[in-house]
Amino acid sequence: MELIYPESAWRRAMRVQEVILKAVAGEIKWVQAANILGVTPRTIRRMYKSYKEYGIDGLLDRRTLRPSRRRIPYNDIEKILKLFREEYFDFNVAHFHEKLVEGHGIEYSYTWVKDLLQRGGYVKRGKGRGGHRKRRERRPLFGQMLHLDGSEHEWLSLCPGQRQMLLLVIDDATGKNLAGRLEEAETTKDCMSIMKQVVEEYGIPAQIYTDRDSVYWHTKKAGGKVDLENLTQFGRVMDELGVEMIPAYSSQARGRSERWNGTWQGRLVAELRREGIDNIKDANRYINEVFLPDMNRRFSVEAAESGSAFVSSGDADLDFIFSVIRRNRTVYLDNTVRINGLALQLEKSPYRASFARCKVDIYTHLDGSYSVVWKRRILGRYNAGGELIDTNGSSTHRLSRGLTLCEISDGQEKSEQNLCSTKPINNYQTGHFTCYENRTF
Repeated sequence: MELIYPESAWRRAMRVQEVILKAVAGEIKWVQAANILGVTPRTIRRMYKSYKEYGIDGLLDRRTLRPSRRRIPYNDIEKILKLFREEYFDFNVAHFHEKLVEGHGIEYSYTWVKDLLQRGGYVKRGKGRGGHRKRRERRPLFGQMLHLDGSEHEWLSLCPGQRQMLLLVIDDATGKNLAGRLEEAETTKDCMSIMKQVVEEYGIPAQIYTDRDSVYWHTKKAGGKVDLENLTQFGRVMDELGVEMIPAYSSQARGRSERWNGTWQGRLVAELRREGIDNIKDANRYINEVFLPDMNRRFSVEAAESGSAFVSSGDADLDFIFSVIRRNRTVYLDNTVRINGLALQLEKSPYRASFARCKVDIYTHLDGSYSVVWKRRILGRYNAGGELIDTNGSSTHRLSRGLTLCEISDGQEKSEQNLCSTKPINNYQTGHFTCYENRTF
């Protein structure tokens, strides 16, 4: 039986492969490779042994396909929670665990039982002890951690009363300013745009450190913990690229980026005034051509260790990855789909006689254009005004998440005329990934 892995598993495996090859080539040390991947030196050695023996297949996480053989039976979990809820609700965890072992013959560890009760909401987690704080050391490798932060300020002093947002991306290891620009606000589109610029110029970093702004994280209540399961559009992009996002829970935790914001405020405002700049467009041109290179020359430092943690984006279509996705939009009876007050007209397609009532995904690209996607097929590209600029044709090329723009055979065309089914598309291959209808990789 052929194992079908999701695209995310392949992307992780290819990222691990690139880091291993860097270590093999001597660009970085093995300890650095383990640090980039967030594993122990023993684990990276095991990965390398598996890679030498099986190639990239040896780097795939088989847990994505089958449950652990040591998984606790669901009946036991249900029994433990029922016992605590109905008979031992006023027992502490240690006392309850003793009763499970002695009275019911359930001999799972105390730690596992305690974690189960905490995750089930029956026992509150205790507050950790406050520790001694000290200055965090810089990451040793260039590209291992980036800081992305927005700073609202009157950056254009020649426009009194107007506040602009400075978006700044800084490398933690060197203090190098990788990208900086002024925007009207810290929006999802603007944050995606500046990160796309960094990925295109340097590559994909290992980690990114942000505050808990709603662009980056969902929080159940203001000032609370971030929801790691419910990703924002920006979080989805970072997850797809394999970048670990780290939320900051205090201004002190973001001390390094906060100090950079203060440095920029102390210098950029005066320089823009001196240059007579009173608009964002001219300010951004000055920042990229003059100010940012000068800041890097003056303040950036050498990384503690040589090498780079940036990895290539490969053949991933960044225009599709860095886009805002609206999923499961229903097509109207006139074969139009609506977004932002526009009606995107779907043209005739070899895939179906009509797309009425079908569910499609709408990608809003950073340039304002749109793409309508149905079961991994791009039905059309539209400009910012909703006018059709491209539809399904004869070319075939790789897009993010296995999306494709291609022809299909006559026999398949007839089968596609039926209702929106959920059957596999004849094992249509896209690189390493098998495209399945109605399935998210």
